[in-house]
Amino acid sequence: MDRVTKFNVIEKSGKAVEAAGDINTIILDKTGTITHGNRMASSFIPVKNSSREELNRAALQSSLHDETPEGRSVIELAKKLGVPESEFQTTGSEGVEFRAETRMSGTDFADGRKVRKGAVDAIKEYVMEHGGTVPDDLEEKAEQIAMEGGTPLAVADGNRLLGLIYLKDTVKPGMRERFDELRKMGIKTIMCTGDNPLTAATIAKEAGVDDFIAEAKPEGKIDVIKKEQSEGKLVAMTGDGTNDAPALAQADVGLAMNSGMIAAKEAANMVDLDSDPTKIIEVVAIGKQLLMTRGALTTFSIANDVEKYFAIIPAMFMLAIPQMKALNIMNLATPESAILSAFIFNAIIIPILIPLAIKGVKYVPMSATKLLTRNLFIFGLGGVIVPFIGIKIIDLLLAIFNLV
Repeated sequence: MDRVTKFNVIEKSGKAVEAAGDINTIILDKTGTITHGNRMASSFIPVKNSSREELNRAALQSSLHDETPEGRSVIELAKKLGVPESEFQTTGSEGVEFRAETRMSGTDFADGRKVRKGAVDAIKEYVMEHGGTVPDDLEEKAEQIAMEGGTPLAVADGNRLLGLIYLKDTVKPGMRERFDELRKMGIKTIMCTGDNPLTAATIAKEAGVDDFIAEAKPEGKIDVIKKEQSEGKLVAMTGDGTNDAPALAQADVGLAMNSGMIAAKEAANMVDLDSDPTKIIEVVAIGKQLLMTRGALTTFSIANDVEKYFAIIPAMFMLAIPQMKALNIMNLATPESAILSAFIFNAIIIPILIPLAIKGVKYVPMSATKLLTRNLFIFGLGGVIVPFIGIKIIDLLLAIFNLV
């Protein structure tokens, strides 16, 4: 728990840290975790039967009340493209907020006009419901944006679909290497995103995650967590919104952002004060180090106990059972010396192991098989050799000073 706190993470129980070491699956949001999260409008792409000027104007109007960085970037791009200043007025209009159910947002004007922007499928459905038609080049242009790793947002003015906003985001440097480390530990990574499947697949391939969920909704995250848990796996996830709260509560390790909603922080069993979603990887590493340290000490202790008693039992009974003298391979002086040497050895070795337990075994990503092999060769073999040497030295000292 102390190690996690040093990373500016508040954990509600030591059990959560321990569970982090046994994690099999990590669910990560794309935006802000895998990518920089600063998706910005880079261009407006008109479709058939609409002009570039119409699209520029409608894209601006759809974002007049959108205070998100994406919305502000649409307005900035419209300014650069020369949309008249008169179009930037919000008087006589009302904003329509984005909702996960509709997957669109926009502006309603006093004259009855409704301008919308959102996921391509959602806007297509909206246009058709209002008696409009979908241009036949829309899918091709949206696909091209997605194949480049961008996010296409469709723009509609009433029942007319005018074109696309190209939102561009970039994968954070080093993410592929970090996911490779998790893969070495046998941890599966799943990326969740509201993007369409093609964009999601492109980002997933670039980042190096094992799987992805496109057009994800809050309930979709819970379904994925339950599915993984039903297979006997432990799941970790990050989140910051009210919509993430049920999934954070369902996950075995839930890391909420301090900048997020209260519901998310209440549901999670850890809170990151720095609001860095990638910190879940550090938390898992700390949990893994905990288990590696425990495994190392346990391996040493078992080997130590076995060899210790193998060394002293023959010496303890060699007077009562003469045949046991042949098994006294360490040639301990007397039965009393054997018992006292083992007692003193225990009193010395336990305090020596405490600093190792506190510091922890050095964390190195590796598979369970490799880890077991390393423990057996380093700590298992050490547990076999150290008692022989330690007990024999103590026995010699006791004999030299005539203490037995």
